[in-house]
Amino acid sequence: MNIPGWEHFYHQADIGVRGVARTRTGAFEQAALAMTAVICDPGLIDASEVVELAASAPDDDMLLVAWLNEIVSEMSARGMLFGRFEVSLEDHTLHGRAWGEAVDVARHQPAVEVKGATLTGVAVECSAAGVWRAECVVDV
Repeated sequence: MNIPGWEHFYHQADIGVRGVARTRTGAFEQAALAMTAVICDPGLIDASEVVELAASAPDDDMLLVAWLNEIVSEMSARGMLFGRFEVSLEDHTLHGRAWGEAVDVARHQPAVEVKGATLTGVAVECSAAGVWRAECVVDV
């Protein structure tokens, strides 16, 4: 995998999303892109509208789940897809921005609806090589 980057991983009933980067913030951003890619190709999304997001939790694992669920909630409420993310972290408080546009079914061809991020397989870790990984399973 290229760094930064994202990928999906196998899970029996749902889909795992993984973000990898040289920073914790980058791993959170890449995990969000991986979640978008469950729905459609993030490259098809015009980053024409910015939405401010926030999440907090007692630890990094729970913060990842809260972050992804905040994105799911905003996508649902606004009828949007997001294809670009920016995160800043202070301890276990996240401030983020998501850029995207209204869903265009003909152009985006959404494959599934992500219902939410779960605690299944959740992990936010930094390797000995200094590479951050943020991952969990999302319910589809």
